[in-house]
Amino acid sequence: MPNVGVVGVQWGDEGKGKIIDILSDYADIIVRFQGGANAGHTIVAGGKRVILHLIPSGILREGKCCIIGNGVVLDPEVFVHELSELKALGYIKDDKKLMVSGLAHLIMPYHKKLDMLKESRNTKKIGTTGRGIGPAYEDKASRMGIRVIDLFDKKVLTERVKRNLEFKNFVIKKYYKNEGFQARQIVKTYSEYGKILKKYVTDTTAFLHKSIDQNKTILFEGAQGTYLDIDHGTYPYVTSSNTVSGNMASGSGAPPTSVGYILGICKAYTTRVGEGPFPTELFGEDGELMRKIGDEYGATTGRPRRCGWFDAVIVRRAVKTNGIKGLSLMKMDVLDSFEKIKICVKYKIGAKTYAEPPMSVGDYERVEPVYEEIDGWNTSLRGITKYDELPTNAKKYLKRLEELVEARIDIVSTGPERESTILLKTRLYNLRFAFLNS
Repeated sequence: MPNVGVVGVQWGDEGKGKIIDILSDYADIIVRFQGGANAGHTIVAGGKRVILHLIPSGILREGKCCIIGNGVVLDPEVFVHELSELKALGYIKDDKKLMVSGLAHLIMPYHKKLDMLKESRNTKKIGTTGRGIGPAYEDKASRMGIRVIDLFDKKVLTERVKRNLEFKNFVIKKYYKNEGFQARQIVKTYSEYGKILKKYVTDTTAFLHKSIDQNKTILFEGAQGTYLDIDHGTYPYVTSSNTVSGNMASGSGAPPTSVGYILGICKAYTTRVGEGPFPTELFGEDGELMRKIGDEYGATTGRPRRCGWFDAVIVRRAVKTNGIKGLSLMKMDVLDSFEKIKICVKYKIGAKTYAEPPMSVGDYERVEPVYEEIDGWNTSLRGITKYDELPTNAKKYLKRLEELVEARIDIVSTGPERESTILLKTRLYNLRFAFLNS
């Protein structure tokens, strides 16, 4: 099939925004299938730096159709803000190029408040962004959620807000000793959001089915990364949705058979925001240097990212879990200044070594990385666009990563700009074939 899915294979923040922006040039439709405004995709195009949290990164490309799928939890306040910014920048000239699934669930004000109150109460933090994502998915699972389509029936909206506030206000007031919400104000505010959203809301599942029948090319855009997946990540230090490729179907309504190529995105090193185990984390000068050169601060929260060496153990598992056919290695240029570069090839607990990630978070926190060390290239890769121009040691690094993670590297990023990208043409043929069906 001609359609392509993009997922992160580490703990998020791998650089998916840039790659989705590039690949959008080959696609007709770009679909976001999970997550919410807790994810940030940063794109540098035409000298402008754009950060998107909800609207798919393909919106920056002329004539592309972008969809927020049913698997997303949508914060209408963030959506309206992004919409306004993108229109001001001239990226949305035709409202028909943006669609929102009426089946997507809404982030409500009490979700955000409960998210922050719960995190502040925890003695051991999860590292939530406080954007209400977890509580919104909780309501969805417990059949208390309010969906986008409910904004257009004031009676239904009012009934559901009142019903939810009976419980939410009780918890906020009695347990957290905080100020609750008034149903009337929420209904009024969200009804106004509904007026703005109405022109974008449609049956996106039906639209995708029709597009597939018409042989349109579709790019599925994931948020966060494999190890923040609620089932396959470092639970409980995870997000509240399935971030792996298997959720592309349920989060969009497109059939699983419609996705023919999965591209995994990973950095040439590893980062993580928030709490949770991180076996290759660096606490000294090397970690600080990675953070400084890579500008490693969260696009959503601004929090400094934890930095460490490339972890082949987690990437290899992610390759198999997601069915990845090729990888895009991001921020290769950040390693330019390192004399020696380490790669985690196995984990060690006591006298035993392991080639697979542990299931227990306790074991995860106890593992020690087993490293291989290679020589750095000690020259700038910034802006290189051809594989042959890479120094020998950089090529050796790429080759060794391919061997360890058991996947080929199809794209290498050498800077934040669109143009600072190496497309390995002989390998990328399959990806272009997937899109162009030629």
